[in-house]
Amino acid sequence: MDVDREIMDRYNILEVANTHGGNLDYIFSLLDEFQHLDSKNHTGIKFQVFKPDGIALKDFEYYNVYEELYFDRRQWKEIISRSGQTKEVWIDVFDAYGVQIISENKHHIRGIKLQTSVLENHEVINALANEGISDKLLIINIAGREMDDIRSFINFFEMKLRPAELLLEVGFQSYPTAFEDSGLAKVKMVKEAFNKRIVFADHLDGNSPEALQLPVYAMLQGASIIEKHVMHSKRETKYDTFSSITVDKFKQIILNQKIIENAFIQPFLNERELHYFVKSNQIPLTNISLKKGTRLTNDILTFKRTSQKGITYSNLKTKLNGRYYLAESKEAGKTFNETDFYVPKVATIIAVRLKSSRLKEKAKLKIGNLSSIELCLKHALRFTVSDYTILATSTTEHDAELKNYTYSKDVIFHQGDPEDVITRYLSIAEKLNIDIIIRITGDNAFVCKELADFLLQSHISKGADYTTGLGAPIGANMEIMNVTALRRIKDYFKSANYSEYMTWYFTNNPEYFNLNFVELPNEWIGDYRLTLDYKEDLEMYNRIMKYYEETHSEFSLASIVAYLKANPEIAKMNAHIELKFKTDQALIDTLNKATRMV
Repeated sequence: MDVDREIMDRYNILEVANTHGGNLDYIFSLLDEFQHLDSKNHTGIKFQVFKPDGIALKDFEYYNVYEELYFDRRQWKEIISRSGQTKEVWIDVFDAYGVQIISENKHHIRGIKLQTSVLENHEVINALANEGISDKLLIINIAGREMDDIRSFINFFEMKLRPAELLLEVGFQSYPTAFEDSGLAKVKMVKEAFNKRIVFADHLDGNSPEALQLPVYAMLQGASIIEKHVMHSKRETKYDTFSSITVDKFKQIILNQKIIENAFIQPFLNERELHYFVKSNQIPLTNISLKKGTRLTNDILTFKRTSQKGITYSNLKTKLNGRYYLAESKEAGKTFNETDFYVPKVATIIAVRLKSSRLKEKAKLKIGNLSSIELCLKHALRFTVSDYTILATSTTEHDAELKNYTYSKDVIFHQGDPEDVITRYLSIAEKLNIDIIIRITGDNAFVCKELADFLLQSHISKGADYTTGLGAPIGANMEIMNVTALRRIKDYFKSANYSEYMTWYFTNNPEYFNLNFVELPNEWIGDYRLTLDYKEDLEMYNRIMKYYEETHSEFSLASIVAYLKANPEIAKMNAHIELKFKTDQALIDTLNKATRMV
């Protein structure tokens, strides 16, 4: 058992020993003094039973004392019967007479003790074996015995007597026993070595200041049962007075035990400790003013004691590590509460129009069995991190036809500003209370769920305004952006004339936005072109689609990269095509100027 379990199961044995001096009235008066300590209070009482000629020869110096202490069978029956009315009775056995008394009063007796001096007394042991004590507890005192001897005795008595439980007793009697000889160090050692409950026999001077504390120390070391000598508080006690205590002192020991017991059975956190913690704890506050929609990061926190109510950092960590944003603006120096946060809504928005000049109405061109835009939507619908999938086009009559190409009823069809893509995005974002946008161009049919998951996790964990991957094939990459960041752009640029090049509004203004460029796993990286703008792109798309249809392979960015590495002739089909915004210096200069927030 654990020490705290031992303390909760505390048990005390009142050791009468020889304090009665052979006086029957003394015993009965002693029982009256201790009657309030009954078996319900985890208390037993123990008597030493012997005949003078059973325990010693007449030449022994204390033989006359043994004659004085002797009670006959009738007297023992009365003692045990009266004791058993309030307590569990234990018998200390020294000879065959003690076994006889046990036999005649068996139903009143809880347990038996054998002193270390009796452990090899085969007359007593055989008599107990013949009597049968399988329903009794057996205490064997191990004073003066080595560890190997103790092990042998345990094996012997468990086989020979088969008691209900065998307990080991630590402690020996001197006149008086010094504190350092009490056996405290032995309790834990013996308990761990033999995995038995330990009885601690306390023979300390009853008048010493440590007398009331030693039983508690023993409990803390792992003792289950305390055996303590007791004597009458008023009547003369002829023998064993040096190690005995009166009922008042025993009550104090019980009180001390209960105090310790109460300390050990407390919950891991009690109300007083929690009150101390709440009152003294430094809790997180804002170190700057924060706007609604801000995602918390550690660098915007400070820690102070305050009378404000607020959650602790351990509770706030779930907000720092998850998809949580501020529901309302917050001044510097304010605490946080559970109601301050919300989980942002994420939308995948695919921008597409039918006005393409290089490859006419490319969104409607077939890749396998689906149109280009439908294949893009099919893959976008696999994004588990997205709350909405939106096909965003213009309000022109020509683009209205795209309503027939939404692929699934789960796709929201949205028409907005024909030229200002940022305005088009914001109009649907505000309608649906969207917080984060996964931006995809309709030209890019092979968008990958795993990449979306990866980038969004990084975006949220970094508290970014804008996130994109590094090294992905052209057309396979995507961008994550906060709606609040798009609003800042729109507030600055009343007419975002180049918003189809939305990326530039972020990358050209690093001092205004928290930009997050994410290193991608090697299996997602490749110098390939996976966007649709020319006839060669369409032919390559269909070759890739044919591979998936024939092999029934699971679609992913990693599998496309692996396929193109293994089939360089496919990758070369459109490798010569360059991106205009990367090669047209006049356009680059215009974008650098038009998208800069100065």
